[in-house]
Amino acid sequence: MTDPVQLLRERHVARGSELSPFGCTRKLLAAAADRGEIRRIRPGVYASWTASSDVVAAAAHGGALTCARALSAHDVWTPGDDERPHVWLGAGGRTHEHPSCACLVHYSAGPMRLGVADLEHALVHAFHCHGDELFFAAFESAWNKRRLGSEARRRIRAGLPASARWLVDLARPDAESGLESIVRLRLHLLGIRVECQVRIPGVGRVDFVVEGRVILEADGKDNHDGSGHRHRDLQRDAAASRLGFETLRFDYAMIIHHWETVAAAILAALTRAHA
Repeated sequence: MTDPVQLLRERHVARGSELSPFGCTRKLLAAAADRGEIRRIRPGVYASWTASSDVVAAAAHGGALTCARALSAHDVWTPGDDERPHVWLGAGGRTHEHPSCACLVHYSAGPMRLGVADLEHALVHAFHCHGDELFFAAFESAWNKRRLGSEARRRIRAGLPASARWLVDLARPDAESGLESIVRLRLHLLGIRVECQVRIPGVGRVDFVVEGRVILEADGKDNHDGSGHRHRDLQRDAAASRLGFETLRFDYAMIIHHWETVAAAILAALTRAHA
């Protein structure tokens, strides 16, 4: 006899009808729920006690967790999160009332199952909710993690509005961070050519080279903790200057939250470089 606790530990949440082919009868599931071994979310729907609160809320609502929180569950990087659970109900699913509901519903076609939406649908839903930037960064993150094959990328592209398919065409599989994706997308929208993770003889590998003239470094915490790191950065900047590059350094917060300041500095540096 199949153990419903083990089945739900692997699936996190499921309808009883999905578990019945494995020998989990209604009586068996009800008994396990009464003993507190599994959780009864609503009639006919059960969850393991290890299921996340977001997944449980989505299942209680009648669907699968999707959008940014689903992408995080798939270990895909996003530059933002959903303020409340986003729930995919398929094309015509039925909403179920549940306590403290704060869910945002997505109605769209596809093979929805309770739990977490598959990566392809979560990406498309995230585009419609959050727009170009979050989608692009998440798409490149998933591709870099080898989670999206060519057919998956094709299906995702087809699932976007025609006006947004250029985002998939611009995406690359070698983006090493979400910040890299965001910078490249933002500069592309400004009509500025940028190369990422460039190795310059005598300088080393730099984060970005803009229009072949300006080095842009996105400093994380490790880059400016301690005098040793600071000394190394100054040496690199001096070596780059000897080769005719101007180096601009910004931290994550400036790039994400104060992009106008960053963009103005880049444009001014490019003006000086081409003077």
